[in-house]
Amino acid sequence: MSEAVRFLHAGGHRLEYRRIVGPASRPVLVFLHEGLGSTALWKDFPDAVAAATGCPALVYSRCGYGRSDPLQGPHAVDYMHREAREVLPQVLGALGIAEPFLVGHSDGASIALIHAGAGHAVRGVVAMAPHVFVEDLTVASIAEAKVAWTTTDLPRRLGRYHEHVESAFRGWNDIWLHPDFRAWNIESCLPRITCPVLVIQGEDDQYGTRAQVDAIAAQVPGGARVLLLPGCRHSPHVDCREAVIAAIATFA
Repeated sequence: MSEAVRFLHAGGHRLEYRRIVGPASRPVLVFLHEGLGSTALWKDFPDAVAAATGCPALVYSRCGYGRSDPLQGPHAVDYMHREAREVLPQVLGALGIAEPFLVGHSDGASIALIHAGAGHAVRGVVAMAPHVFVEDLTVASIAEAKVAWTTTDLPRRLGRYHEHVESAFRGWNDIWLHPDFRAWNIESCLPRITCPVLVIQGEDDQYGTRAQVDAIAAQVPGGARVLLLPGCRHSPHVDCREAVIAAIATFA
């Protein structure tokens, strides 16, 4: 059963969240959204995963997204590190969640890997379409998104999920296209991850290649479980929903 959206304070900002009720004996699934995601944009995917795993869940919108506070300025290159090491621990602490099971998509997957590699107690990580370094393909696709922002109805469509849609889009797009961001790399976090990791990647992902998956599998101690999905782009939980739910349920 899903509770109504509520608000908490973490990282100096008011953040929206909702919880999905489940047995207290089971680990809490914590969903970490993509660079343009939010609590609402996950739709009912977290509910379906919670039902399939028998776990309670938490879904929240980072600052700048959904109904959370807007960004007060541009992101720095280390914005995902700050989210993983400072804000996420505050969110978990505020809600009394210990040793969560992290389910992240894109930026959220990178945040999950950084958090797990920073020594925090984590039961497991599901990383969907993660990034651990910057590829030319990623930058090219994000540049295309910038064009779509000014030439299509993308602002209107995203506006259904974000109260501060300009903040949401610019916060993500501007930093990924900044020249300094080309040096962003989180591979140093991977050897320090001690929990099981499942990586899910679409073979037709327009924002990343198999090289991301291979880097994670090679550097996480003991390797990572990998699910490659044919005919799937950057959102495995949308394009291959049932396969992804089944994989997470088995992994959990």
